[in-house]
Amino acid sequence: MLTPLITLGHVLDAPGGRALLERHLPEAVLDQPGLRVLLIGAFLRVAPGLRDDKAARELFWNEIDKVMAPILLHEHAPAVTPAAPDPSAPRATAAWTLVGKPSRWEVLEIALQGPAAGNPFVDVELSAEFRCGERTWTVGGFYDGDGVHRLRALAEEEGTWRFVTTSNSPALDGIKGEVVVDPAAPGAHGPVRVDGFHFAYADGTRYRPWGTTAYAWNHQDEQTQTTTLETLAGSPFTKLRMCLFPKHFIYNSGEPDRFPFVRKDDGSFDHTRFDTGFFARLDEQVRRLGALGVQADLILFHPYDRWDFADLGPAVDDRVVRYVVRRLSGYANVWFSLANEHDLIPGKSTADWDRIGELVTAEDPHGHPLSIHNFSQHFDHTRPWITHASIQRDEPYRTAENTSAWRERWGKPVVIDECGYEGDLEYDWGNISGQEMIRRFWEGAVRGGYVGHGETYWNAEEQLWWSKGGRLTGTSPRRIGFLEEIVAASPTGVLEPLPSDFDLPWAGVQDQYLVSYHGFGRPRERHVLLPPGRWHVDVLDTWECTIDRLPGTYETFVLVPLPSKPYQAVRLVAA
Repeated sequence: MLTPLITLGHVLDAPGGRALLERHLPEAVLDQPGLRVLLIGAFLRVAPGLRDDKAARELFWNEIDKVMAPILLHEHAPAVTPAAPDPSAPRATAAWTLVGKPSRWEVLEIALQGPAAGNPFVDVELSAEFRCGERTWTVGGFYDGDGVHRLRALAEEEGTWRFVTTSNSPALDGIKGEVVVDPAAPGAHGPVRVDGFHFAYADGTRYRPWGTTAYAWNHQDEQTQTTTLETLAGSPFTKLRMCLFPKHFIYNSGEPDRFPFVRKDDGSFDHTRFDTGFFARLDEQVRRLGALGVQADLILFHPYDRWDFADLGPAVDDRVVRYVVRRLSGYANVWFSLANEHDLIPGKSTADWDRIGELVTAEDPHGHPLSIHNFSQHFDHTRPWITHASIQRDEPYRTAENTSAWRERWGKPVVIDECGYEGDLEYDWGNISGQEMIRRFWEGAVRGGYVGHGETYWNAEEQLWWSKGGRLTGTSPRRIGFLEEIVAASPTGVLEPLPSDFDLPWAGVQDQYLVSYHGFGRPRERHVLLPPGRWHVDVLDTWECTIDRLPGTYETFVLVPLPSKPYQAVRLVAA
């Protein structure tokens, strides 16, 4: 089967699709508009001829493949060779300007006025070596329309930066210059780096990825984008997952006003030319997130597509990746995710993902976090280009409980970006309660990992946070903020798994700060053997967001009274 995401509507709209389905499904089903969004596999259990006969099901899928293959699989465009330079043309004649006045940890951007004839997106290759003190960075350039070529570096050091360009365009080749980078502005910490099984900003400040998902917020109208940012400003979230390409799925079927590629008169896309207006808006979206202290976790590819962006072929994929990374790697608050649900994207093998991951690494001189996300098959996160594991739940309930095992398996931080969504949709991935969302966050936290949020409450406008952003209405965000307070209060700013009881995980900092979490359990008391020293003992209600400290201090042993309610935790703080 080409993809498990084929819906009834996809097949009905394909040439020969309706005739195929009429042999297996009642006409009344085919003409129900509300059923078009259902996955075609859902009908197998209600069509007697398919439900009861394995051979008939296999034949059915083979017929689906024949109908859908011309739509889902395409002849890929060949690689484009850049134009050869004219050896007689004068070198280093392009004028350049510094964009803005850069401070440390901000974008250092050089704009050059260069060739605009032909197709500079593919004809012109541009890079520069930047040097500050003993450090150097090789930065790729990109074309931004109207004859403007840009170089963007992340100003990792203050002081004088010198650069020299290399290009196949003589006018852009051999240009030299220097720029002064000012000291960092208050609150600027640099890009996020991996720190053991956790994360920290480049200046050493602790960072904790309490993320949320709004896949297509950046493809909505300006008012919706502004509302999304206002919501984030009042939330505990420090990371937002978002898609480069638009998304087509239930509750998200609108047509965006702009796309990454230029659209031709016949409605098709020119995969050799980028829409610079789209990317200028993406730049601004990243900047606005950065102003809120939110990391933009940009998903490069995904399978939820009706514009053929999921299967562009290696040449176009690489062109997209190179352009995006060169354009965005100068921003401190960017993460790159190769895919949402990599194992559902047609036409890409493990070797393709390795190639793309290595390309991102090669084009990003500043080493932003880089991941790849799964549907059902985990990628091998030991790959050197992967900085951390990005996980989707693999069981209806138990996922966060696997965090410790995944840390040991891959030796990298574990971020469960998709544990399910708080909401009320008919699908099991979109109807967990706020209490269950918070339980999953805590189960992951006390095992040394991080869990991500999403919200899928239906409304008449079909503006669901998980897809379009807007307003949050769920009950979990405030409680996620409480978890952040508890973890941030650790002497190291993180929770590490510690020696635990046979039925209860403990995490924190040995001999200084310990937290245990009872989850579904609702005990009336707990016998706790204490590490050496004297201890304060707190009872945490993770749903009510309360902290009740037992009077006095304790050593050796304490009997902790508990309220016989779920979602309780115990915290020990060295006195």
